[in-house]
Amino acid sequence: MTRARRPVTRERISPPRGRVSAGGNRELLAWLFMRWSGALLLVLILVHLFVNLVLGDGINQIDFAFVAGKWANPFWQWFDLVMLWLAMLHGTNGLRIIIDDYADAAMTRLWLKVVLVACSTAIIALGTLVIFTFDPCPAGAAASSLPSFCAAVTP
Repeated sequence: MTRARRPVTRERISPPRGRVSAGGNRELLAWLFMRWSGALLLVLILVHLFVNLVLGDGINQIDFAFVAGKWANPFWQWFDLVMLWLAMLHGTNGLRIIIDDYADAAMTRLWLKVVLVACSTAIIALGTLVIFTFDPCPAGAAASSLPSFCAAVTP
């Protein structure tokens, strides 16, 4: 028995929604940023964990005096600032991609991105403010909770 073959019809598959091309290399640059910032973040986080948890007494040494002692040094302020900025920008870019992939309506995508950028900007601004305005020797603090160099400063 021979069967009659049905003609093969090929329908064009349309994307779930039409998008305007971003133009230029914006998405390529975002893709490259994700790769480079991820690699740099991995190094920064491993150094951060090594210095904070492996050197010295490990987790037992982390208290206000330890953080105050680290942030009294501009190197560690800038180190933590770079880690904060890279982590926030890396995460924001990742969430932007997720919003583009899963939000169907254009207005929903727009408002989710506005909220995302506003929250990220606020966290970056507040984190930067805390890092650079941190007082390692606050007035009225117990001497036992302060770093050793604060004893020479307080009367």
